[in-house]
Amino acid sequence: MWIYILVGIICLLLGAVGGFFIARQYMMSYLKKNPPINEQMLQVMMAQMGQKPSQKKINQMMSAMNKQSAQASTKKKSK
Repeated sequence: MWIYILVGIICLLLGAVGGFFIARQYMMSYLKKNPPINEQMLQVMMAQMGQKPSQKKINQMMSAMNKQSAQASTKKKSK
C-alpha cells in the first residue's frame, strides 16, 4: 500500500520538474521569435521621451538590443 503512495509522489514530482523545464524552453523560444520590443514600440518610447526618432537611430538601438540578448543567451549556454 505504501509503495503506491511513494510511486505516486515520485511521479508527481518528476512531472512537475519536467513540466517546468518544458515550459521554460517553450517560453525562451517564443520570446526569441517574438521579442517584447519591436521598432514601433521603440519609436513610441523615443517620442514619449521627447526625442525625434530617425530610422538609423532605431536600427542602431534594435541591433544593440539583439546583440545584447544574443550575448546573454550564449553566456547562459556556456555555464
